[in-house]
Amino acid sequence: MEPLEGETKRDCWTVAFGHAFNDHDRCVCAGYDNGDIKLFDLRNMSLRWETNIKNGVCCVEFDRKDINMNKLVATSLEGKFHVFDMRTQHPTKGFDSVSEKAHKSTIWQVRHLPQNRDVFMTAGGAGNLHLWKYEYPAQRSKPDSEGVDVGVAGSVNLLQNVTLSTQPIASLDWSPDKQGLCVCSGFDQTVRVLIVTKLNQV
Repeated sequence: MEPLEGETKRDCWTVAFGHAFNDHDRCVCAGYDNGDIKLFDLRNMSLRWETNIKNGVCCVEFDRKDINMNKLVATSLEGKFHVFDMRTQHPTKGFDSVSEKAHKSTIWQVRHLPQNRDVFMTAGGAGNLHLWKYEYPAQRSKPDSEGVDVGVAGSVNLLQNVTLSTQPIASLDWSPDKQGLCVCSGFDQTVRVLIVTKLNQV
């Protein structure tokens, strides 16, 4: 998958698989240095959707890879992340989203909790971790003036945050077996194993 002849070639910084809810459908989402986010349909080998968040995209992740697309989180260089509701795609407006200025520096990574797809952690350039919960709206779609369904994004709430280092936290992953157990690495050459408690109460 590359730009057509004559199109500008941008650096691709991040990719994520998703929409693998049956034996045939697959999507891959890519984030680029100029803020472009492109969703490719692997079944048709075509560009299904694209948008621009006006800032380099550091990380994209679906809340689950193996379900019909539900949510996509994209993080950026200047501390903002966007949550796209991927259930309703409008022909011209695409997917609705909510954005949050979360960190004062680059958000290097986002990872969803394996046991709860509505909880996710963002890792920042100031050495901090922020734990978020996505709240769904009363209705996830509504008809526009022409009667075509358009998505309705929910809201995000900060559950907890902690500063672990003076250097960026560049990578993070949750344990699929033990809820709340996670590991992260930073530019200070340290790997930290953390436990997040009370996740069953959020």
